Amino acid sequence: MTATQAQAQGTLEAVAARIRSHVVDMCAGPEGGHLGGAFSCADVLTALYFSVLNVDPERPDDPDRDRFLLSKGHAAVGLYATLAERGFFPVAELASYGRPGSRLMGHPVRAVPGVEMPTGSLGHGLALACGFALANRYAGRDARSFVLLGDGELQEGSVWEAAIAAASLRLDRLVAVVDRNGLQLTGATERIAPMEPLADRWRSFGWAVRDVDGHDPAALADHLSAAPWEPGRPSVLITRTVKGQGLPFLAGRAASHYVTLSERNHARAMAALRPKDTDG
Repeated sequence: MTATQAQAQGTLEAVAARIRSHVVDMCAGPEGGHLGGAFSCADVLTALYFSVLNVDPERPDDPDRDRFLLSKGHAAVGLYATLAERGFFPVAELASYGRPGSRLMGHPVRAVPGVEMPTGSLGHGLALACGFALANRYAGRDARSFVLLGDGELQEGSVWEAAIAAASLRLDRLVAVVDRNGLQLTGATERIAPMEPLADRWRSFGWAVRDVDGHDPAALADHLSAAPWEPGRPSVLITRTVKGQGLPFLAGRAASHYVTLSERNHARAMAALRPKDTDG
């Protein structure tokens, strides 16, 4: 790792830590939140919004922007924290999450600056992203379309219908990311509906595939920045992640899917996310 790469890694990891801290605060409110899945994709969101996406918080509707869709819309708290850190709206607004009159709801809506489409009904984000990619092609724009899918979401047939369409249309400006944390609400994804070998499954649908560590934001940024990886093929980045990453009392547990943190567990979570002193 070069000095520049190390600096970028440190910077992105600091951003990801702040995003996770915001998520903890939101999940300590009366509404709670989908903490586990937001934590597992925090490094992906960091890489996208702070290193990859061509977006401008001052011009969120710029027609030439890259577009990002959170297909796993239940991880909205992670997206809100990321958008606030990126400057789409004030960080202070995160405190309104889930409260009467707030635009920060349990699933993303277009009223939130930076949100492209309302999501939450699983299985539809990839098809929407195909539409964005196709519209950009017709308009002669070089922008890319990114979509983040949950691994439990891959049980939806509409995902694979969209995957076929994307490959058939040669949408190489389309990039999907799979948050492969291995857990969904009711348990392990491989117990409920086995998907492995997942990379081979996507390749069989005509996609260019990379299968990587989902908790290395600098490396994620490199992979995503380089897409499309093969001319004429859409790209999918399978990110191997941990649900609840960074919280010893929740990491790798299906119980982290949706939580309302007690005062004690809020303090435990914030302590776990605090930068460790490496001197001495």
